[in-house]
Amino acid sequence: MPEITLLESIRQGLDEMMANDPRIFVFGEDVGKRGGVFRVTEGLYDKYGAQRIIDSPLAESVIVGAAIGAAMNDTLPVAEIQFADFIAPAFNQIVQEAARIRYRSNGDWSVPMVIRAPYGGGIHGALYHSQSIEPFSCHVPGLKVVAPATPYDAKGLLKSAIEDPDPVLFLEHKKCYRLIKGDVPFEDYRVPIGKADIKRAGRDLTVIT
Repeated sequence: MPEITLLESIRQGLDEMMANDPRIFVFGEDVGKRGGVFRVTEGLYDKYGAQRIIDSPLAESVIVGAAIGAAMNDTLPVAEIQFADFIAPAFNQIVQEAARIRYRSNGDWSVPMVIRAPYGGGIHGALYHSQSIEPFSCHVPGLKVVAPATPYDAKGLLKSAIEDPDPVLFLEHKKCYRLIKGDVPFEDYRVPIGKADIKRAGRDLTVIT
């Protein structure tokens, strides 16, 4: 069981899922040859090509809007917002469309898509590259929000998010990308969304992370 970084575990999760399901594609700013601003998708362009690792315009509403349309047409998009700070222009698409389509259509339509978004401070990013958007996102009915704390959780949650029939906002803390390391098994696995993992049972104190 190798020890890898949080960033590497996300890349592994994407790679393994894309290798097994041709419907999955990645769409976002600089995700192609450059491998993303944090290099999360590095190497995937060479492996899967420009049809599945797609560079987008610098327009968050376009990224999310196009992903919604693709998700409703039998593909599984993984949209990347380069920095979570800039997700606001896409909030209408996320809140009014992606999160509500299942209920608006009485279950006839679903939006199986993942929105990856690096968030948080600690990298000298100043005002527009250090924000945390989870307080807004967690109150959107129909939208699932995950923020993995370990490489094991990151890989397993990403796989579960891609397979989820509804939109999932996948938050990745920028400071933790290369700082946090942990053991990740070679075997295929999933971490279920919305189910707590009790690391150690006790009676006097509860620590939630």
